[in-house]
Amino acid sequence: MAETLTETARHFLDGAGWGGALHELLRGDASARRYLRLTRPDSGDTAILMVCPPGSASEMARFAQVGAHLRAVGLSAPDILAEAMSDGLMLLEDFGDASMAAFVDNAPEAEQAIYLSATKIVHYLHAVPPMEGLHPYGPAQMAPLVDLAFTDYAAATGKGDPGALPAIEALLRSALQTLAPDTDVMILRDYHAENLMVLPERSGVRALGLLDFQDALSGHRAYDLVSLLEDARRDISESTRLACISWYVHENALDPEAFEAALAVQGAQRNLRILGVFARLARARGKPGYLDLMPRVWGHLQRDLDHPALADLRTAVLAAIPAPEADVMERLRQQCPAP
Repeated sequence: MAETLTETARHFLDGAGWGGALHELLRGDASARRYLRLTRPDSGDTAILMVCPPGSASEMARFAQVGAHLRAVGLSAPDILAEAMSDGLMLLEDFGDASMAAFVDNAPEAEQAIYLSATKIVHYLHAVPPMEGLHPYGPAQMAPLVDLAFTDYAAATGKGDPGALPAIEALLRSALQTLAPDTDVMILRDYHAENLMVLPERSGVRALGLLDFQDALSGHRAYDLVSLLEDARRDISESTRLACISWYVHENALDPEAFEAALAVQGAQRNLRILGVFARLARARGKPGYLDLMPRVWGHLQRDLDHPALADLRTAVLAAIPAPEADVMERLRQQCPAP
């Protein structure tokens, strides 16, 4: 799908040597950013134009900073070919269309192998020195962020008990402090199959390209692994899930039971927050497609809360937050703005 470029964007591309390129709008993510693939008619070379909304300069600078670190430690983050951050424009190396999600869809028999490759990148990132200056993402920062599950999801459905937020936040903070208090590794936070690009011309940990990493923080080593294995957009086999956890535990000489508990509490926080984020994207941003993902997120949350160490949290959450059943989803859909 073609899209008209602004005069500012055209001037930027002229200066970057891509002024005569054809352009095609790509499917976006949950953000307000837009992405266009540029193709030079003469050579067929491609690049990605990232167009950010006004006021995004600091976020773009963070993307550039984190990407530089990832490349410096030997991972694949897209090179920045040109940038005009004050105008919300950045020209990026094109990693193609072969996301890890698409790869598995086309070759389901390779699911476990490629998920293990993604797990090895997590292990590698945790083994190299973390980027300096990362803000912590520990119990004190994580627990309050589940408020979206109440303000944007439970309250909007007219069910549950939004007033239970303080008690649940306290239970979650306590569980995080007990089971997963560390913030000693770099976490990318949106580490999942649609943000990993298959790069067959590269090898080792560079064979998967990384996208959407500007929100990187210093957190617990279970976080990105649970992000990968409890994907809101796709199911994976239980054998793949267990193989990835077992490999990571073995390579890092971790206690399996303690790490399973850390995965559960990190996953519970993450999935509670995602319920609220998806409800907000649907109701405030007119993206009702995110509602279709909520039953899977709820399933992940249920499994996390089934861990014996989270029994008190499970009781409180299930009493306060409604399951995304048909009537609940319909109530949310009715609140979505018309396209």
